Amino acid sequence: MQVLKFGGTSVASADTIRQSLAIVAAAAEQSPVVMVVSALGGTTDVLIGAGRTAALADTAYRETLNQLEKRHLTAAQDLLAPEAQQPAVALIDAQFDELRHLCDGIFALGELSNRTLDRLMSYGELLSSQLIAAAAQAHGLAAGWADARQLIQTNSRFGMAEVDVAATENQVAEFKTHNSDKIWIVPGFIAADAHGTTTTLGRGGSDYTAALLAAALGAGKLEIWTDVSGMMTADPRLVRSARPIARISYQEAMELSHFGAKVLYPPTIQPVMRRGIPLWIKNTFAPADYGTLVEVSPPRSAAVVQGISSISNLTLLNLEGSGMVGIPGFSKRLFAALARERINVVLITQSSSEHSICVGVSAQDAAPAQVAVDEEFAHEIAAGRIEPLRPEKDLAIVALVGENMKDHPGISGKLFGALGQNGVNIRAIAQGASEKNISTVIRAADVRKAINVLHEAFFEATVKQVNLFILGPGNVGSKLLEQLARQQSQLLEKLGLQVRVVAIASSQHCLVNEEGLDLTAWTAALAAAPAQTLAEFSQLIIGRNLRNSIFVDVTANPAAAGIYADLLAKSVAVVACNKVAASSEYALYARLKSLAKEFNTSYLFETNVGAALPIIGTLNDLTRSGDVVRRLEAVLSGTLNFVFNNYDGTRPFAEVVRQAQAEGYTEPDPRLDLSGSDVARKILILAREAGEVMEMADIEIETFLPPACLEGDVEAFYTQMAAHEAHFRALYDAATAAGKRLKFVARYADGRAAVGLQSIAPGHDLYDLRGKDNVVLFNTDRYVEQPLVVKGAGAGAEVTASGVFADIIRAARL
Repeated sequence: MQVLKFGGTSVASADTIRQSLAIVAAAAEQSPVVMVVSALGGTTDVLIGAGRTAALADTAYRETLNQLEKRHLTAAQDLLAPEAQQPAVALIDAQFDELRHLCDGIFALGELSNRTLDRLMSYGELLSSQLIAAAAQAHGLAAGWADARQLIQTNSRFGMAEVDVAATENQVAEFKTHNSDKIWIVPGFIAADAHGTTTTLGRGGSDYTAALLAAALGAGKLEIWTDVSGMMTADPRLVRSARPIARISYQEAMELSHFGAKVLYPPTIQPVMRRGIPLWIKNTFAPADYGTLVEVSPPRSAAVVQGISSISNLTLLNLEGSGMVGIPGFSKRLFAALARERINVVLITQSSSEHSICVGVSAQDAAPAQVAVDEEFAHEIAAGRIEPLRPEKDLAIVALVGENMKDHPGISGKLFGALGQNGVNIRAIAQGASEKNISTVIRAADVRKAINVLHEAFFEATVKQVNLFILGPGNVGSKLLEQLARQQSQLLEKLGLQVRVVAIASSQHCLVNEEGLDLTAWTAALAAAPAQTLAEFSQLIIGRNLRNSIFVDVTANPAAAGIYADLLAKSVAVVACNKVAASSEYALYARLKSLAKEFNTSYLFETNVGAALPIIGTLNDLTRSGDVVRRLEAVLSGTLNFVFNNYDGTRPFAEVVRQAQAEGYTEPDPRLDLSGSDVARKILILAREAGEVMEMADIEIETFLPPACLEGDVEAFYTQMAAHEAHFRALYDAATAAGKRLKFVARYADGRAAVGLQSIAPGHDLYDLRGKDNVVLFNTDRYVEQPLVVKGAGAGAEVTASGVFADIIRAARL
């Protein structure tokens, strides 16, 4: 004997019913089959809606029932040959006549009791099972229909009745004795009390029906046929990379089903586990798939964690007070008060100080639970020994489940670390002594992120998904996107990083795709995308709440720096090509660094100083290893180095500057480069990274430009440079006459910093600096006689983009 249960999606239409009957026919060739069926997909919700509508004195329930009847009549016509349709049509008509009378009564009374609702809902399974029995017989199967109300007996707790196991087993044995059909077709979900009144086993109760029958019959196996290929490592609606679990223990399956694994109704496990009956979860639409086998002693799995699951709509109830400490009986009174209101406790945790006890309940039970507990402890609350019950709403439980966890230390640490790195705060923790389950209470809004993060940590150790939000697809930004497009496959193959660009925002448009943008065709799509403010873009990043999120600022916009703090506080890493934040007020610089540390994320800005040169990284390595920076000397402007390396008096100085701008070496406003303010920002950042508390006003800027060059707009700037060509030629001639070269140098020593044009003599490390190169000389306690030198290209969109790219990888690998 075997029991096969088919859910609503497996009997949703004539085609799926035929597919399910084919599975049953094949199974019946091996041994007799009990086929337990749900209502046609969605029918139960429609019936509940009709009853509630009728109770509100709204006649719309009549049209609802008419449409539902048409659906069943259509299914009968599709399933049965014309000559076999009449009995099925007559049955459907009779059942819907009863339904209409029942709803008319609800309408007249203006009330829908649990008892009446059970009766109303039962028609879904009664209709589907009798229709399927007729189809089975029409296809030549030796099938008969059995009324579950004559097989399963319960108490009279309508809505979710409790089964009388002994009476049920007797009734099933009696039925078996007098029934010789090869196939029984039985409605799931419904039962009857001792008086024959219809009851239900709770939503999802068809699984339970099948398990009860399997246990009562001593079946060789129970199969649950659904629309997925077994229990999954996580909810596939939340985690796209979730995969089926091939074999699992009863205990693990119970834990996963209790914590929201939709494929299995929690009470299903108990009857078959008691009898040691194997339970298969199979896919009606892919019957060849292995599915999941639930058994007493599955082969030991290499996986430490078998699955990740969750319960949403949770409320935490916190009972606190010094009057609880050392006083026995408080927990008993708390649970007794909840039990009197028939409120199920999902999770329990208590502080070792006994100062507080916390329980999790369904959100719908929170209000009556609060009333019940406050009434129970009214005396202690009035005396100030206990605080009034404090509910925390909009929470959820995410649980790790696995038999092997008890043998592996560090699982909790990995769990907390993965969540912490993504800004998921844990409100409560519970772990049973068996160590099969570790449950964490988090914000409901964080469930998708949390489950994906944990699935990545425990099931996808070789792949980490990284989600980028890029602001500024200009010169550098577009090069960055080109590099990302070229390197995506390499990053996945070599580093295990699945880097996705989720959003690209310009000053006028914002293009978003949570599944990742096509980096070969983003330009036209961005031009057609809607506008979005910086504040809206920030909220987009926070609201999407994706794991391993990185905000990449490839602008020079001061306002963009204003959103860093909010993002870091949500554990969104910030990679900034924009040097405004790191060189603005020291308080902001320090706050951003502190936020990154506090929320376990990254604030990286290597390109603020030397494009892709590892200047800040080298400085950080020196100071972290205990070295002390005594002196810095540097050429930090690729623009100015290019200009002075190419200016020899044969062409006007203004023409050389225009060439530098045309080749992409300058800021959009070249005055930022030539005034020295950009270099001043860079030496300020280095001084701060070396440990100096310094402001921009502390930097001495020795400008070489005549004051008139800094007045007006950019074109006026070029005009004035042309007018002052003699000034620039004089600077060049003086240096050349002394056998020296002009370099714009930044200096830091003894707590002071300055920038300015210098004539560098041969033999100096700055003398031979060519093209657009930058160089930094580090004199430290360890590098005394000869400085540590970092040298290379310090300007250009391609090079700068590669520096941003490198920071992205550093943040991704945190």
